[in-house]
Amino acid sequence: MPNVKTFKAQIDSNELSIESGRFALQANASLTMKLGDTVVLATVVMSKNLRDGIDYFPLMVDYEEKFYAAGKIKGSRFIKREGRPSDEAVLSGRLIDRAIRPLFPEEMKNDVQVILSVLSQDDKNDADIVALNAAAAVLYVSDVPWDGPIAGVRVGRVDGELVLNPTYEQREKSDLDLVVAGTKENVLMIEAGANEITEDDVFAAIQFAQKHIGDVTALLEDAKQGIGKEKMALEDLVVKSSSEESEDSAEDKDALSIADEFIRKNIDEHLFTGPMKSKGERKEAIDSLKAKLEEFLLEKQIGKEKRKKAADLVWDIAEERVTQAILTEDKRVDGRSLTQIRDLSAEVGFLPRAHGSGVFNRGETQVLSAVTLGAPSDQQIVDTMEGEYKKRYMHHYNFLPYSVGEVSPMRGAGRREIGHGALAEKALDPVLPESAEFPYTIRVVSEVLGSNGSSSMGSICGSTLSLMDAGVPLKKPVGGIAMGLASDTNGNWKVLTDLQDLEDGKGGMDFKLAGTKDGITAIQLDTKTKGLSEEIVKKTLEQGKVARLEVLDVISGAIAEHRDKLSEFAPRIHTLKVNPDKIRDIIGPSGKTINGIIDETGVDIDIEQDGTVLITGTYANDIDGAIATVEGLTAEAEVGKTYKGSVTRVESFGVFVEVLPKQDGLVHISKLGSVQPTDMKIGDPLEVKVSEIDDLGRINLEIPGVESRSGQNDSRSGGPRGSGGSNSRGPRRGNNSDGR
Repeated sequence: MPNVKTFKAQIDSNELSIESGRFALQANASLTMKLGDTVVLATVVMSKNLRDGIDYFPLMVDYEEKFYAAGKIKGSRFIKREGRPSDEAVLSGRLIDRAIRPLFPEEMKNDVQVILSVLSQDDKNDADIVALNAAAAVLYVSDVPWDGPIAGVRVGRVDGELVLNPTYEQREKSDLDLVVAGTKENVLMIEAGANEITEDDVFAAIQFAQKHIGDVTALLEDAKQGIGKEKMALEDLVVKSSSEESEDSAEDKDALSIADEFIRKNIDEHLFTGPMKSKGERKEAIDSLKAKLEEFLLEKQIGKEKRKKAADLVWDIAEERVTQAILTEDKRVDGRSLTQIRDLSAEVGFLPRAHGSGVFNRGETQVLSAVTLGAPSDQQIVDTMEGEYKKRYMHHYNFLPYSVGEVSPMRGAGRREIGHGALAEKALDPVLPESAEFPYTIRVVSEVLGSNGSSSMGSICGSTLSLMDAGVPLKKPVGGIAMGLASDTNGNWKVLTDLQDLEDGKGGMDFKLAGTKDGITAIQLDTKTKGLSEEIVKKTLEQGKVARLEVLDVISGAIAEHRDKLSEFAPRIHTLKVNPDKIRDIIGPSGKTINGIIDETGVDIDIEQDGTVLITGTYANDIDGAIATVEGLTAEAEVGKTYKGSVTRVESFGVFVEVLPKQDGLVHISKLGSVQPTDMKIGDPLEVKVSEIDDLGRINLEIPGVESRSGQNDSRSGGPRGSGGSNSRGPRRGNNSDGR
């Protein structure tokens, strides 16, 4: 029998539990975490050997959605098993990766894979927060080197009150969706969407999150005491290379020491002889230093392999020196002050056939954004474990290899592209017009044409420009800025405005802030430290606000207000309001009527349950034709109005005339003048006037200019109308009876 152990803690009003020893026992560590009826299985496996020849830590974090977890069968008509991860799963995996990655040893090059499998999903507790804490827990109790514990919580704000780990229902009412990971003292990761929340309110929410993070880390400590394994020593993970020279030989260390001294002695003359404005200049300076180092080491008769390892030191030392210059001299490699943004520019209307376009430049970061407007039916249907929903606004981010002067395969959207696109959606969603005001589906595509520092914030700025150029009535423009950090192990730190290449080294951060002039709409924080203090977070929010307002000024300079007209190439949407009872008449049997209208006119027709009909088309004639057809199908006969109808039925007591589609009225024999019903035949045109609509909805007609015959019974029962009484009248308004 498995040796199952359980650990529990009360987090606010909810019980959070960890169970180990039941599943996946061949992994380095495994456990399940449960909140309500949401259950996540977390596993970690580490390779025995390091990856040779890489300069990064090969961490893989996979968040697995299992539709059985929610008791649902999803997928296409032909494929019902889970396939590639959804965008939501990718974003959850990315969020967890960003929280745990900084706590692995810098030297670690062994493959580590953390898999989070959602086994059960209830209708209250989101699995992503459970998975984040499960990942931290499984790493903390495992033998994998990792400097935890940390934890994560979600914070909402409902009616001005902060709510810990809000339910789905509460999140619908919240003007803040904030996820914070870290310790009780320091922040490691932030992901947030907000409805123009002030910096002070955001900071208060972060403090609130940290207060409760300690409750979760206490649970992880309990689990560590009960099931924790001894951490492997980093040196034990390294398998010696089979090459002639041992990786940590004395000779090797001597060569690296000689190289280190040379680099530090010569770094300033390459990086700080004058401002280096461009990434290319800085790269040339680094390459020049590498070339001089190569010559120096050759003179010292250092072998090829050792020279190659020595060259790898140059970039690290350059980043270290850049950080030191900031901390001790307030000096940046491009000559800017610590709060100065690189040169900004913006323009709109660059693409003649796009519905809207904008170009945003910040230094060497350049983003072209284009807007496409579509019909309501163009909304994306998103199928998740939690259920199905529609996306009216989509932002797609493309990062192409030439943007950084590189050659690499293009294989479609990866985690980076999906993550940055989702961030832009968060940033702009609060300022989009309501669908009742602007019923279009909106797609923005941001093409990163040049990248050197936060292309994601550039895409937000470019999107604002393109949306305003398209005539989308944004409530307010949105701008974004990336904030950086220079820090050392002695506790010294300084916040940097407008982060770029060499400044994003050890001890740094990428703190992305987006919002309007009145408040924050989105945050994304990654760190390369063991966490940020409250003081650093507060300073960054304050300094970031100043920078964001400067960016917004540049956007307003390019386009102060949204266009008052849509592009001539954009579709037009005409809105009709019809009686909800008439919807079936527009649709017709099995959709025959509505599909016929669409095929004939080329428009899109969307119908809402309240009787709102939206007709979308590019050409006015097509829209007008569709409008006329729909109005004809749904029109109501009006007393006193004259219609050009046709005879649909002939009876001894009169004739029935179709005045509107599927709406017949009776011209009683007494109203036919000298004409007898038998003188008429089905299909004959006849101009008639509505004289009455009775309480039962029956339409009485007369012929303009024809006087009623005297002495003829026009009652509702008996007489010439036949023994059928009122039922002999045939169909009422809207009646689809075959009696016609």
